[in-house]
Amino acid sequence: MRRLTFLLRPSWLILAVVVAGFAYLCFTVLAPWQLGKNTRTSERNDRIAASVHADPVDIAGLLSGDGKNTEWRRVTADGSYVPDSTVLVRLRHLDGQPAYTVLAGFRLDDGRTLLVDRGQIAAAQGGTRPPAIADPPTGPQHLEARIRASEGVIEKKPPTTEDGFRQVYTTDTQQEATVLGLPLTPIPTDGLGGYLQLDAGQPGAFTPDALPQLDAGPYLSYGLQWLAFGVMAPLGLGYFVWAEIRARRREKSEAAKSTDAETPATEAATRAAESPAPATKSKPNDPAPEPARTTNEARIADRYGNRR
Repeated sequence: MRRLTFLLRPSWLILAVVVAGFAYLCFTVLAPWQLGKNTRTSERNDRIAASVHADPVDIAGLLSGDGKNTEWRRVTADGSYVPDSTVLVRLRHLDGQPAYTVLAGFRLDDGRTLLVDRGQIAAAQGGTRPPAIADPPTGPQHLEARIRASEGVIEKKPPTTEDGFRQVYTTDTQQEATVLGLPLTPIPTDGLGGYLQLDAGQPGAFTPDALPQLDAGPYLSYGLQWLAFGVMAPLGLGYFVWAEIRARRREKSEAAKSTDAETPATEAATRAAESPAPATKSKPNDPAPEPARTTNEARIADRYGNRR
């Protein structure tokens, strides 16, 4: 365990916290976010595909339901347009050009009033002003449409009145009810209360919004990637820990080898210093060693006993 004490250093602790937090976000936030979008997109595509071949049903029978899986369903509505109930949705596009979505109220035969999306119309004067918009036909009408969920409200962009038209920034049943002063009935959906989007060729319709492409998109692959990142992050931390331990072992082994190599040489030098030099034997033919030379003071001291 002493080999792992380096993990208690601040740098390693911070790295471990970052890796753990990143993995937690991958598994609990990022991956579920993308996988949830994939699920919702797939469910939407299934409803759209089923509605293409399904026969339309009377909208009156859905107004009191729970709204489950109602968006994109084809319905019919019998009634008449409410006079002077036109509202324009700003900042739309038609064939890549600025456009407006035209909304109106439609009163059913039973007295309830629904919001109807009549379709899109191109903007005039370089895309800065709405064109002349024909009023919807009067009298009883039979409409075929699809149910759409409201888009919600942008708080910082309130409704306005410009160029003689009431204008908003989103298609929202509750907001348009306030703008028109009509008791619009929200159509039950999984999201916000919905409205009707006219099919092509219906009375009072302009260019309808195209159906979304039935493509699940990249959300599934994004979700799997976040899961992979959540697994790879702890594995990467484990690899760095293993690499650090291996490097420390290598350094320790090299230090031990260096110590072992120095020890014999040191012991030999110590023994050489401590042992006396071996006496050399004189050979018969070797010349006698020269007597040491003495000075006059040494001779006098030897003769007179170092007396002066």
